[in-house]
Amino acid sequence: MYNTDNETIQFDCNRGCAVTRDDNTGEITCTYRSGCCKLKDNNWLSGINQEQFKDLFEVRFKNTRKGIYVNASGQSVKMGDLVIVEAANGHDLGIVTLEGPVVGRQMKCKGVDPEQTPLKKIYRKAKPFDIAKWQEAIAREQDTMIQARRIAAEMGLEMKIGDVEFQGDGTKAIFYYIADGRVDFRQLIKVFAEEFRIRIEMKQIGARQEAGLIGGLGVCGRELCCANFITEFQSITTAAARCQDLSLNPQKLAGQCGKLKCCLNYEVAAYMDAQSRIPKVSEPLMFEDGPAFLMKTDILQGILYFSYDKGSLANLYPLAVEEVREIMEMNRHGEQPMSLRNEPVPDGPQFISAVGDDSISRFDSPKKKRSKNRGHRKK
Repeated sequence: MYNTDNETIQFDCNRGCAVTRDDNTGEITCTYRSGCCKLKDNNWLSGINQEQFKDLFEVRFKNTRKGIYVNASGQSVKMGDLVIVEAANGHDLGIVTLEGPVVGRQMKCKGVDPEQTPLKKIYRKAKPFDIAKWQEAIAREQDTMIQARRIAAEMGLEMKIGDVEFQGDGTKAIFYYIADGRVDFRQLIKVFAEEFRIRIEMKQIGARQEAGLIGGLGVCGRELCCANFITEFQSITTAAARCQDLSLNPQKLAGQCGKLKCCLNYEVAAYMDAQSRIPKVSEPLMFEDGPAFLMKTDILQGILYFSYDKGSLANLYPLAVEEVREIMEMNRHGEQPMSLRNEPVPDGPQFISAVGDDSISRFDSPKKKRSKNRGHRKK
């Protein structure tokens, strides 16, 4: 939020908009900011018109909540407009994020069939009065969440209120909560209804979704993936870490949500493809000077390291994948190579730091050398 001469501008990244308030008249203006958060959509079919999709629009609300609506208002609606839409009780206010044939693609992706599932309606464009009421409801969300957490703690419920979303007309609120097990919150809903004087809806979310709502920086120094672009979370197991030869240290593998990091799945396909080209060495390779045991494998470079001492990593001898296959084939026919100690080290990509081999102490000012004759009287 920042102030200009006559206006105060506040950016609401949870809903993807910028709210401008005139300090003199108090008038509120809300504009759509497409690149404000991870739910940005690119209308790659812009300018193409099809009759079957002319009245279908994608409307987004807070965080990752979206929906497909049909324009029943008779007004001309376009992307970026604030519209009043149908809700289960009353009405809601959202921002149009997509229009045209690309909406049909989104419906197919989300499994929405308009013939079997009736779509909710867009009543009209939002008026200044609707926007002002919407902003009043949004202003209540933070205090409501803090009070809701206090009430849940006083009742001894093993749950955490992660976020609160008010409906556009201010008559209903969605409480997003996190719980490890089943929670009986029937009494909690009654207390919330008496405390806040609104209709209550409870919706459970996971730990990864909560981390995406809060945001933050990961150990890589970048914004959390769940807060930046991930909208659908896939299951992650320790098998993803094993196939990449990562240390099975829970503190290193866990993200800020306490679960396994989502980025563990990013390179699994590349490692599995590289592993498919590496032979499985179940027995030691036999040489004339003794058996050599497999100690470790560089999966991406395709290099296997062997040692004559099964319990030591001191003297390792690298072999390329092709050489290992040849030696295994020789062992099957009863043949043994001479020795592994004379094998040349295979060439591979070498990685150096940005400063090369320079020493970090080169930035220090050189020390002055003391004269050996200092303190001695000249004769």
